[in-house]
Amino acid sequence: MQLISPVDSMFLLAESREHPMHVAGLQLFEPPQGAGPEFLQQIYQDLVTRKDVAPTFRKHPAELLGGIANLTWAFDKDLDLEYHLRRSALPSPGRVRELLELTSRLHGSLLDRHRPLWESHLVEGLNDGRFAVYTKIHHSLVDGVSAMRMMRKALSDDPDDHEARVLWALNGRAAGKSKSASKGKGSSPLRSLIDMAESVAGLAPSALYLANKGLLQQQLTLPVGAPKTIFNVPIGGARRVAAQSWPIERFMAIKKAAGVTLNDVVLAVCGGALRAYLLERHALPDRALIAMVPVSLRDEAASSGGNQVGALLASLATDLEDPAERLKEVSASMRRNKAVFNELPKVQQVALSAFNISPLLLSLVSPALGSAAPPFNLVISNVPGSREPLYWNGARLDGNYPLSIALDGQAMNITLSNNADNLDFGLVGCRRSVPSLQRMLGHLEDSLTDLERAVGSASAKPAARGSKRAAGSASTPRRAAGAAKGTMGK
Repeated sequence: MQLISPVDSMFLLAESREHPMHVAGLQLFEPPQGAGPEFLQQIYQDLVTRKDVAPTFRKHPAELLGGIANLTWAFDKDLDLEYHLRRSALPSPGRVRELLELTSRLHGSLLDRHRPLWESHLVEGLNDGRFAVYTKIHHSLVDGVSAMRMMRKALSDDPDDHEARVLWALNGRAAGKSKSASKGKGSSPLRSLIDMAESVAGLAPSALYLANKGLLQQQLTLPVGAPKTIFNVPIGGARRVAAQSWPIERFMAIKKAAGVTLNDVVLAVCGGALRAYLLERHALPDRALIAMVPVSLRDEAASSGGNQVGALLASLATDLEDPAERLKEVSASMRRNKAVFNELPKVQQVALSAFNISPLLLSLVSPALGSAAPPFNLVISNVPGSREPLYWNGARLDGNYPLSIALDGQAMNITLSNNADNLDFGLVGCRRSVPSLQRMLGHLEDSLTDLERAVGSASAKPAARGSKRAAGSASTPRRAAGAAKGTMGK
């Protein structure tokens, strides 16, 4: 057995019926030319007979003293792939609306801890001929960056590559190496305990430095200034998802015109959309919303699972009406926080990240221990994807929408990833606490358009490609995803 790391254990301990702790992705594929109706069935029949499953996708919490404990991993030697890999068909008329309703239900259900903590669903029946793949993996196994890297290895940049690889397979890794990993030899329990102790103690040498930056110089955003909003409430277990693609060139044009980073533009666009959403519900607070922005601490060469993520807090400037001023404030906030964060050794970056999210974790363990004020209002995560078109068994990846976690006090999550010439946004909200989640898609488009006009970017023209047009072709429309009316249309 292998000891569960403290960070990974946190995601197991925090899980309840109201708080499923898995991350997921909804992928849309365009079948290759000439593919028949049996195309997806043949892929399923091929995949369900394979035995080359990576160790990460064989493990689940071990049973100790007659019950499941979140201390060590057990590895399933006889994996039941027919349980983990499933075929689904959409009801008529097979619109995107039906796809997202199915995805919402799947995303709100818990994974079985007696089995390896993942599922993948092949979904057919879309009326435009495409098919979808929804895969969810417990956050204790992977973070968003490692999941995206696994997905990338399962896809190909060659449209003539007709091998159906999957992220849970070994995908060419040496069998000897994977066997040792499956026995837990790659991770020492003592080393894990030492790492935990270092993380807890790591902030101490810089406590005065951080206090000076945060409290005196106000350079560092601390988890004490976020206003209470309709997102910061207890939630139920049901979820609603929404998704849509935008051409990345629109964001890049703003980046170039304003002299900021791409992530600054994304945060400012999200800030404008959240401001509009809250205004129409008469729920916009006077103070600016604060976003938690995950940053990867993973070695670029690393390919293993687990979680290696830091956390920065940044102002979304929702108290500012002018889009250009909002972008300036968001960029300044991120720049100040990154300057402090990057000066710290990695172990202290981990400790600072833990401090930023500690009020939220305390509220999950016991509501009485949580702060009345939220440490931040929501998570907005930008996960690096592929810059080139990707294919799976010859089928083109048409959309790649990451879907993350909603929690008590964090009823909505926004995660996005670049996919060739697009930015693909995935929104997850508590079905009860975040009404009309799909309206956020319209607000995102409006916020992006307003920002284009405000900074005078080259994309702010009447003929500019909108959110439902192909990023790489002015004449061929690209399908996007929308929760309300199924606007994943051409």
